[in-house]
Amino acid sequence: MAKYFTFRTKSESVSIQIYKKPFIVLLSLVALTMMLFITSMSVGSSLIHPFHSIKHLFGFGLEEHHFVLHTLRLPRIVLSFFVGAALGVSGLILQGIIRNPLASPDIIGITGGATVGALTFIVLFAGAVSMQWLPLAAFLGAAIVSVVIYLLSWKKGVTPIRLVLIGIGVAATMSALTTMMIVLSDTMAVTRAYLWMTGSLYGANWQDVYLILPWVLIFIPLALFFSRVVDVKELGDDVAVGLGIHVQLHRFMLLFVSVALAGAAVATAGGISFVGLMAPHIARMLAGRSFASLVFISAFIGGMIVIIADTVARTAFVPLDIPAGVFTAGIGAPFFIYLLYRNRNM
Repeated sequence: MAKYFTFRTKSESVSIQIYKKPFIVLLSLVALTMMLFITSMSVGSSLIHPFHSIKHLFGFGLEEHHFVLHTLRLPRIVLSFFVGAALGVSGLILQGIIRNPLASPDIIGITGGATVGALTFIVLFAGAVSMQWLPLAAFLGAAIVSVVIYLLSWKKGVTPIRLVLIGIGVAATMSALTTMMIVLSDTMAVTRAYLWMTGSLYGANWQDVYLILPWVLIFIPLALFFSRVVDVKELGDDVAVGLGIHVQLHRFMLLFVSVALAGAAVATAGGISFVGLMAPHIARMLAGRSFASLVFISAFIGGMIVIIADTVARTAFVPLDIPAGVFTAGIGAPFFIYLLYRNRNM
């Protein structure tokens, strides 16, 4: 049985081969994601029949459901998917360039930098400056910390092991700074900071969706553009240099793409942890190791993880709305321990 779908023009001047397994996996994930969308739209403090949710998506829904579906639930679900997709691809890129299965935006300090940036804004400027600038503060924090990690890792170039070790150290420093800022802040700022740090999509609106959308539409395809570079780099830096790859330049560019995706996700949804670690691993188990195939599969798996976490968070303890990050951490922490055990002899 052929492993590829082959598409050719009549003149056979263009021929495209697509691996069957990743293609089938991706189609299955698209279908599962649509089912999750409908399910998440239908459940909550007020139940809505899935048929009415589907009609609403096509513009034929009942007027009585418009506010709940269009204003409250749908933007939150769409934002959940984009946040998960951004984190999933960000983690995939880091694991590819660092060649370490334990790498993710949380582990090497990128999300820690975003958290410090957001907390600095909350503590110093909340009440004086509009909260619409919070995402920018979070993104700047992630970007600054990433530059610091890269500069500290530089010694005639940046090696993967040095990058991850420096990143872990910087992540610990960011955690200490976060704790110190919380201890020294007033009660109102601390409450707001804790809600943001745990990763909550509560109160999500279409403005949040529009904020993250350009980042997802630009940087996920950009990650796909570098897919062949990442596949070659998996063979080692010496082999990549021998094949004409500018290792340090491409590593910096890929790191920038990863930071942009993680920063945008954290900026709009807070510290939703472990998605960037779990999604790429699940993608590899389903579809192999080709980076081009894994980009969209990791995006869909990351999106599904956050949608499921947020749906459970807002429905399991009604009327309480638990931050989605609590559930991703509850699943991700044991998953991380499992990865540590599996890779203990590396």
